[in-house]
Amino acid sequence: MTKDLLGRHHAVLPDWLALYYEEPLEITHGEGRHVWDADGNRYLDFFGGILTTMTAHALPEVTKAISEQAGRILHSSTLYLNRPMVELAERIAELSGIPDARVFFTTSGTEANDTALLLATTYRRSNTVLAMRNSYHGRSFSAVGITGNRGWSPTSLSPLQTLYVHGGVRTRGPFAHLDDEAFIAACVADLKDVLGHTRPPAALIAEPVQGVGGFTSGPDGLYAAFREVLAERGVLWIADEVQTGWGRTGDHFWGWQAHARSGPPDILTFAKGIGNGMSIGGVVARAEVMNCLDANSISTFGGTQITMAAGLANLAYLLEHDLQGNARRVGGLLRERLRGVAAQVPHVREVRGRGLMLGIELTRPGTDEADPAAASAVLEAARDGGLLIGKGGGHDTSALRVAPPLTLTVAEAEEGAAILESALRSL
Repeated sequence: MTKDLLGRHHAVLPDWLALYYEEPLEITHGEGRHVWDADGNRYLDFFGGILTTMTAHALPEVTKAISEQAGRILHSSTLYLNRPMVELAERIAELSGIPDARVFFTTSGTEANDTALLLATTYRRSNTVLAMRNSYHGRSFSAVGITGNRGWSPTSLSPLQTLYVHGGVRTRGPFAHLDDEAFIAACVADLKDVLGHTRPPAALIAEPVQGVGGFTSGPDGLYAAFREVLAERGVLWIADEVQTGWGRTGDHFWGWQAHARSGPPDILTFAKGIGNGMSIGGVVARAEVMNCLDANSISTFGGTQITMAAGLANLAYLLEHDLQGNARRVGGLLRERLRGVAAQVPHVREVRGRGLMLGIELTRPGTDEADPAAASAVLEAARDGGLLIGKGGGHDTSALRVAPPLTLTVAEAEEGAAILESALRSL
């Protein structure tokens, strides 16, 4: 049945639509932190549909909210008042840390970043954008144009002039040998140098932890130092929180809070986990930035009632059960367990990340050379052992991505770590 479905997939869908595994699997249902495939195999899910199933599969509170809303009305567009949309916007505006915040809902992180770029370039009257090397911001034409990761940028054509700065990867590149303070100073100097060679940019867009890039990040305080330089010139800071938001990093509710010395970002984008599988994205910005557009706009599907109901229930569950705290506690245990394994596996260069957003970078033993084949082999071996994980990376896809739902238990973390240990040792 799976082979038949795979053949039908290839017959009608694009060749560039990536599939995991040599024998792709069809996931049919899930519960908690587990999913099942069409052959009845059960897997511990450490990837959550690309960090999207944030709380749990089939979470009763979210399922109930969706069902009840579906029995009333699914959709009306933004042309009409929408109580669930207003209620979720109020919660997010308060949580964002941005003063006088306004919220605009989209259907994805790509669309959220696209909107943020529209706002920034309109507000600043500039089409120049600063972005980070190794970054990923989505699949639209403008988002691809600012993505600093060759593997996910299929064209060099863009409506924007994009300039890339250092800092998103702590342990590679020309500043990797420096301590954190010197690393930040070198990145700030690089930023100033870039600014001296271009017309005034609209914004810097940055992921506090780079997602597709392999869960890499600069030292805490890097973007605060950047913001001091940018603020002097009126350049906006866009924090791409599509993967880092909602407490996943454990230490903070938003990734930008690890860089809070200079205040919150001007614009914040979010998506993925807030809907727990429903299509919700959005942008938060202070009012003068959000309101700078001088033409009409609507959203047909952004903020639709059924997705807002899911978001409200999911956010309430997350806050009431302190899932940020759980990510910090269980994620810390999982990280140290994986570091203990890594010390005994020559292919592992680094275990990094925070909370339940952990990366395992693989290289050819004794070198810093990326090893995509090893990453693929571990992905397959983990699946054989009953564990689903992701992968990513910069120049080559050689980092394993571990990002379970935030309700992960200590026992499940230990089970997943044991499967990963076996998969890594199989190299």
